[in-house]
Amino acid sequence: MTNLPTPRGRLTPNRPLSDLTWLRVGGPADWLFQPADIEDLAAFCAALDPDVPVFPMGVGSNLIVRDGGLRAVVIRLGRGFNGIEIAEGAVTAGAAALDAHVARKAAEAGLDLTFLRTIPGSIGGALKMNAGCYGRYVADHFARAEAVLRDGTRVTLGPDDIRFQYRQTDLPQGAVITSVTLHADPGDPRALAAKMEEQLARRDATQPTKARSAGSTFRNPAGFSSTGRADDVHDLKAWSLIDAAGMRGARRGGARMSQKHSNFLLNAGGATADDLEGLGEEVRKRVFQNSGIKLEWEIMRVGDPAGDDTPDQPAKNNKPEGKNPPA
Repeated sequence: MTNLPTPRGRLTPNRPLSDLTWLRVGGPADWLFQPADIEDLAAFCAALDPDVPVFPMGVGSNLIVRDGGLRAVVIRLGRGFNGIEIAEGAVTAGAAALDAHVARKAAEAGLDLTFLRTIPGSIGGALKMNAGCYGRYVADHFARAEAVLRDGTRVTLGPDDIRFQYRQTDLPQGAVITSVTLHADPGDPRALAAKMEEQLARRDATQPTKARSAGSTFRNPAGFSSTGRADDVHDLKAWSLIDAAGMRGARRGGARMSQKHSNFLLNAGGATADDLEGLGEEVRKRVFQNSGIKLEWEIMRVGDPAGDDTPDQPAKNNKPEGKNPPA
């Protein structure tokens, strides 16, 4: 790969990514860049050869990196980007702040972002995929975001720039979100804390929270998340279609569809990225055969399959399959 600029942050060549993803699979990135601060990030992007691909990566909660790795500079934000500030009914969180931490800090200040409490990942990733549950989405609370574009330009993005849709947004290729500001309704801190405890109990009762997963595997064809209400409709939920196709508990190598919640793809032990993606594709095939409905991946898959040993050439699969980089 082309010689890279020298940043103040950490730049690591040939860095394995498997330990940075919740599914614990995937090959190495050509480079992993962990910027010291926003100025370091902007200067690095500005000086980086425009032909060198970049891939912004969150905490890897919604991601399969293929076994051949990524022919790109992976940008991963760390401690300098995880602060949380609250003022005038709004919460501003660094993109690396975990969703659960944002929800708790907001609740302590009497602001209701409780829907974020059970969503895995960081707030930057939550923005990029318009994360949501219980009938609420990031789009419902979004005020603005700060970002660094691929050429190093620092910009502020508003709702019209994001173009929210169900489980996706439309962000400039290579843009790195650095902070997100959300507005929130007021609430009693004790009531909000109790609400989050109830949500956690419900999640633990219905989802395989102790297993290696990346959250929901496929988007709901219904076009919305579960509301958690008694009148919720399930006929166009991904898990219902997977069950009807007989794929609950299906296996391939070390990969498995959860018995507890059939829309959760698990690394049950020793799975490769190929096992996981291959099982997911088999599920999609069987669901289509059974119902005529094509499930769309919610988990992002990036990189090259095993056996691609051409690190000096940009890979055709550096872009994530799906609209956005992962959480």
